[in-house]
Amino acid sequence: MALPPKWYQFLVSVFASIGSILYGYDLGVIAEAVASENFINTFKPTAAETGAVVSVFTGGAFFGAGIAGPVGDKVGRRMTILIGSVIFLLGGGLQTGAQNLSFLYAGRALAGLGVGFLVMIIPLYQAELAHPDIRGRVTALQQFMLGIGSLVASWAAYGTYTGFPATTSKQWRVPLGIQLIPAGFLAMLILLFPESPRWLMDHGRQEEGLRTLAKLHSNGNEHDPWVVAEYTQIRDMIAYEHEHEAKSYKELFTNRSSFRRLFLVCAIQASVQMTGVSAIQYYSPTIFAQIGIKTQDTLKYQGINSIIALLAQFFCILFIDWTGRRWAMIGGNLGNCLTFIIATALLAEYPPGVVKNLGAEWGFIIMTWLYNFSFSCTNGPLSWIVPAEVFDTRTRSKGVSIGVMVSFAFNTMIGQVTPIAMKAIGWKFYLVFVVCNFTNAIFFWAFQPETAKRPLEEMNYLFTNAPLFIPTMNMQDFNNHDLENRVADVERKGSAISHVEEEG
Repeated sequence: MALPPKWYQFLVSVFASIGSILYGYDLGVIAEAVASENFINTFKPTAAETGAVVSVFTGGAFFGAGIAGPVGDKVGRRMTILIGSVIFLLGGGLQTGAQNLSFLYAGRALAGLGVGFLVMIIPLYQAELAHPDIRGRVTALQQFMLGIGSLVASWAAYGTYTGFPATTSKQWRVPLGIQLIPAGFLAMLILLFPESPRWLMDHGRQEEGLRTLAKLHSNGNEHDPWVVAEYTQIRDMIAYEHEHEAKSYKELFTNRSSFRRLFLVCAIQASVQMTGVSAIQYYSPTIFAQIGIKTQDTLKYQGINSIIALLAQFFCILFIDWTGRRWAMIGGNLGNCLTFIIATALLAEYPPGVVKNLGAEWGFIIMTWLYNFSFSCTNGPLSWIVPAEVFDTRTRSKGVSIGVMVSFAFNTMIGQVTPIAMKAIGWKFYLVFVVCNFTNAIFFWAFQPETAKRPLEEMNYLFTNAPLFIPTMNMQDFNNHDLENRVADVERKGSAISHVEEEG
């Protein structure tokens, strides 16, 4: 019995998002690896060297995301995933076998480069495969799998820290080596899965694109009305794009509709980092330590935090196509703002290390967990969902790559600034995130149109015709229902694809 088409699309997307596991795992495991006793005794790193080991990863990812844009357009979505996986394998191998810090720096940079490829191309690939009705939950897999990677990293680090003595390098080499397994699995099998039908048709492979659409949406029936309608819509839109739309990065900035989408995507990626997600992740272990919790217990609490994030991301997968994008983004930022207000008040009234109040300290920890839930079921997944669906075929790879570069740039900036700011002004630094979460919510209320369940080929119509100020607009006025009309027309005529080709 053949799988229902939407289940097939979902399972293909689950496999592709193994690349997101690598991102979450590597980010999660390196902080614990550099804190292990054997690592410290072996390399004796300074504070600056330890920071460099962690941050060179996001630097590599920044460049990887930029390179992956044109590569994805040139060689295809699957091949770009393969390239990213192979680069990550090289970086992971260097990290695992590192004999000095130079090896580790090189491994971290290469792993970051590979992850930049993967986190840029995977949600794009998923969005181009998925039916509009499930596109949100499919692209939300990026954040969900990132959460799985973080969860596995937390407990792997906890297990190796407590299970291996400080006299052996297994304490940090084993958790670093584990990441090679999913990367190898992804590299070996990705070419067995379908290529994006939109990429195929954009590169003149019309028949292969049709077969792929039929495989994805109708168990191989090329005469299915949905397949015929979607094929003709994609074909017509690509023909228009080849004649009128962006052929270079420059036109992303000169075409009004394209620039509107690019600005929204960059704003989303920057806003996510300005919610405080990186800062609170970096600072919460310090809070745990100030309570007096031992390192191995700190790892356990971080593991709990990872479970909370995973649960929230699962809720996003279930409900994001029902709630839509716009109000989830607004509500998530308001929820983040509230938790930061409470956490900031607790820090101001009961400074850790100055005033000992166990209830206040645990209140702060609980706020970090509630923040993590709010972020992980809204803003985190949406930072991958919206960028993957708003661009057209010609600009999608380029636009998403710029957005992901912005994300890594702000991630690196927050990571570098946070410890300095916390040392200089303490709890007052958290006011930045209180303000940013609130202004984020206002911005998306004002300027982010709803994109849920809209076919990718109809995004041009929305962003070209909808007003810039969104609250006064009726979203239904900007649904042109092109795909629905095509399906109805095919069903009415009973036409086969050959007849459509003759009409074209």
